[in-house]
Amino acid sequence: MSARESILPLFVPHWGCPWHCVFCNQNRISGAEHTATAADIDKIIEEAAALPRHGAERQLAFYGGSFTAIPVQQQETLLAAARAQIDAGAIDSIRLSTRPDAIDETVLERLRRYGVETVELGAQSMDDEVLLLSGRGHTAAQVENASRQVKAAGFQLILQMMTGLPGADDETDIETARRLIALRPDGVRIYPTVIVRDTALYELWRRGEYREHTVEDAVRVCAQIVPLFDAAGIPVIRLGLNPTEELSAGAAVAGAYHPALGELVRSRMLLEQARLLLQGVEKGSAVTLSVPSALLSQMIGQHRRNLEQLMREFSLSDLRVRPNSGKNGEIRVLSVKYISSDRRMC
Repeated sequence: MSARESILPLFVPHWGCPWHCVFCNQNRISGAEHTATAADIDKIIEEAAALPRHGAERQLAFYGGSFTAIPVQQQETLLAAARAQIDAGAIDSIRLSTRPDAIDETVLERLRRYGVETVELGAQSMDDEVLLLSGRGHTAAQVENASRQVKAAGFQLILQMMTGLPGADDETDIETARRLIALRPDGVRIYPTVIVRDTALYELWRRGEYREHTVEDAVRVCAQIVPLFDAAGIPVIRLGLNPTEELSAGAAVAGAYHPALGELVRSRMLLEQARLLLQGVEKGSAVTLSVPSALLSQMIGQHRRNLEQLMREFSLSDLRVRPNSGKNGEIRVLSVKYISSDRRMC
């Protein structure tokens, strides 16, 4: 999503999903208590109309289910209500999320007719064994085929992937990212696996048949994945589940649930950059690094964790960080001063 877009989300929990993915309980994940109706569309847009637009485009989004897999008549009821709001100038376009195996030329023509601009596909993994163990009901080849169809039809394509699914490891997750990059999406969402109560994955975990994908696991692998998307110029528009009251109150019983997961990942990425810069620095040195001012807190890390880790790892006598006006995320070494052990003892 660009800074010029404002998304108005409506949830259709599980609606249209023919399969029961092991990780999924959309009612708990989204916090939605009922499926969206045409009246809900009018209500949310009326509420949004009272807010200043600041020039932002407004996009109505159907989330939480497989929109193009619900009965066509119900699709068209919702799409017609949204289209009327486009014609009235209240919103600019529509986005929706769906499954790769619920896309074909007829579907895409219907979406185009009603003003849909963005299609989000839940790929989750590009490893067929992981998809099978996760109960996805589609293959990696179907993800590739659907993505190409969406792009060829002129829609914006957003791909969603997960890390830490049953049968996955860092290698399969990184390979998933590489294969998604090859499809040239307009953006990606990365959702490290969270164990949500009342899911098949919850039962597998309780029986010891699934090892939890912890916050640390997610930070480690995502710190390797996000730079791949950054280098390819593909925006990561979401990293981690959006916090909700229900998830935070206990529905997320284990796994990679953290309200600031994206910050943790970006902080780890900066830590890895700093490690490369400090290779070969003499033990006992006092080092000053320079980072863009917007990234200063991420470089320091929560509770100064990054700085303390680097000082221990490289046996530094001091490590400081200074802001600069750069915008490309590059870290630079401003100074390295060796302090002899005699001086450090004084």
